[in-house]
Amino acid sequence: MTQGKGFGFGLGKMKELTEAFKKAQQVQEGAKRLQEELEEMDIEGQDPQGLVKVIVSGNQEPKRVEISSDALNQGAEALSDIVGVAMKDAYNKSTAMMRDRMEQLTSGLNIPGL
Repeated sequence: MTQGKGFGFGLGKMKELTEAFKKAQQVQEGAKRLQEELEEMDIEGQDPQGLVKVIVSGNQEPKRVEISSDALNQGAEALSDIVGVAMKDAYNKSTAMMRDRMEQLTSGLNIPGL
């Protein structure tokens, strides 16, 4: 007669799974704190000449735009392009920072089977 194997979880696997759940819970708590921090951050992007600055939060929420008089004198079409470049710079800086912070948060997280 063969003995049942259950779901294939031995005591060692259960311990690994329990540890993985603990780590996942820690990451979840850290992610909540990180989200709060991101909302408070000011990340500045600008065009290469520094004519326009765009400030966004760490989670890409627009906060404000600063436009120099030199940028205004370039006309509407050029100003639109300059603002777009500054926005993209702010977005790229914000997402890179967020990615780095999430990697720090999840480093060392080894969940079996993932």
